Amino acid sequence: MAAPLLASLLLVGLALLAVVAEGGSGGKKPHVSHGKFKAGPWTVGHATFYGGRDGSGTTDGGACGYKGELSKDYGALTAAVGPTLYADGAGCGACYEVKGPAEGGDDKTNKTVVVTATNQAPPPVSGQKGEHFDLTMPAFLEIAEEKAGIVPISYRRVACERKGGIRYTITGNKNYNMVMVTNVGGEGDVVALMVKGNKRVKWTEMKRSWGQLWTTEVDLTGESLTFRVMNGDHRKATSWHVAPRDWQFGKTYQATKNF
Repeated sequence: MAAPLLASLLLVGLALLAVVAEGGSGGKKPHVSHGKFKAGPWTVGHATFYGGRDGSGTTDGGACGYKGELSKDYGALTAAVGPTLYADGAGCGACYEVKGPAEGGDDKTNKTVVVTATNQAPPPVSGQKGEHFDLTMPAFLEIAEEKAGIVPISYRRVACERKGGIRYTITGNKNYNMVMVTNVGGEGDVVALMVKGNKRVKWTEMKRSWGQLWTTEVDLTGESLTFRVMNGDHRKATSWHVAPRDWQFGKTYQATKNF
């Protein structure tokens, strides 16, 4: 009798270990805390500039879709980044600290500026090293003189510091809903977006149309909407019921929280 009992206890023990290995009952993985976003390593690149000295001509939409009132979230210190960093729109909203050339060979004189990626720049300039940053004139003047035209830089990814919560601007129609996501903190970018209603609409994955514009053909009207944003580092922020049941197309709704 002892042998069968011992065998049964052993099987139970193995089953419990299997459940723990899967992260608990139901096969759910344990929650992993990613902590706060940390600045990345310095990398070599080069910078040019575009637009007017007041930033005019750089807030008209661009390849990320930030235009009009939406562009005010990022101000005049922005940049168009090369195709690699733009990444088919996935790089929109990311923040970079850009360090200009040293004056007189003294590294301590390097000037820096933090910019947000809001547009796509041409590929790297022939003969120049690293990625191409086409800075707005106000950003360029923070690190170099206008007469320089093109300068070598160092840059690194940094956390985006935003005021207030994430913003969602809903346009389109009930058969083709479009959502522009702006004012995102943390990594600043958006690599995935989901939406959920308060009744019939379950969690639905939205698709990137271009830049930071996301779409779904699911009818979202008449529902209180919740959005879940995921950064490139897999951190997530959920904006519960950010849009009321009577939300309207053409309106922007701001969450109370950010990354």
